[in-house]
Amino acid sequence: MKLIQKASRITYLRGFFILLTLVFLAAVIVLPQTVLAQDGPAIFSDTETVIPQWRPFANGIGYLHGRITTPRLEFWALQVDLSAPNTRIVVRGGITENGRTFSTRVSSFTRDNNLIAGINAVPFDAVSSRERQPILNMGIVVSDGIMIAQANRHYDAIVFYDDGRAAIVSQSSIRSIDNIKNAVGGFFKILSGGQPAQRTLNNDTRHPRSAAGVSANGRRLFLLVIDGRRSGSVGATEQDTALLLRSLGSWDGLNFDGGGSSALAIRNSDGRIRVVNTPVHSGIPGQERAVAGCLGVTSY
Repeated sequence: MKLIQKASRITYLRGFFILLTLVFLAAVIVLPQTVLAQDGPAIFSDTETVIPQWRPFANGIGYLHGRITTPRLEFWALQVDLSAPNTRIVVRGGITENGRTFSTRVSSFTRDNNLIAGINAVPFDAVSSRERQPILNMGIVVSDGIMIAQANRHYDAIVFYDDGRAAIVSQSSIRSIDNIKNAVGGFFKILSGGQPAQRTLNNDTRHPRSAAGVSANGRRLFLLVIDGRRSGSVGATEQDTALLLRSLGSWDGLNFDGGGSSALAIRNSDGRIRVVNTPVHSGIPGQERAVAGCLGVTSY
């Protein structure tokens, strides 16, 4: 009888320790997404001294939260390995119903499409914090090979090709979408061949910024949001944004719609969506604007 009781105790202890191990492993697996949304920023002296220490966020995706002292800027960035297994780019033009397009917040776009992260992109015609308002994408939107909004020949875009590469091109150069999986417009190319574009050199206007960059081989994507219009982050010029994209690893960079539209949303391990920066719509810190075309990423 004592031997049976002892064996039972051993079996119980083994089960207990196995359970503890599983709980620990689960905590390790989900910990990065929880911590990333809460950790303080890495500190850098200026945009050109940023050396990104990417923290694991999901398969093929790294996260960086940083602060620059001169000028005062706070930023959030993602690095996406476009060749990583199960990593997928998602582009939407807003909420589409019966051939009409309506506005959505970046947080809603991220939640409704089951994404890990999402960022605003295309400029648009109607400014409001209210969702589901009729809206016009003022630039190209291609979603899963389907043209949602036409190209705007005045602006540039980021294009994701069927072979997995990404590139930043003039929208006027897009003659066909036969080899395009996704595309989303912005304003202008601000980083070209690793150098700030000429248009950025004499523009000192500071705003919140949203931007995207691609590596020289087109296999890595960088998403960036820089806060502005608050004491802790005065907003970036186009040149600041270009230099920061370069420091992150970009070869070419695109300036998305900014100002009160700038928002980067991520999904925490508990499934909740959080906008990591501080949008400032209509002068109200923390109020998220409803926008048009957005760019997101997911990983299965």
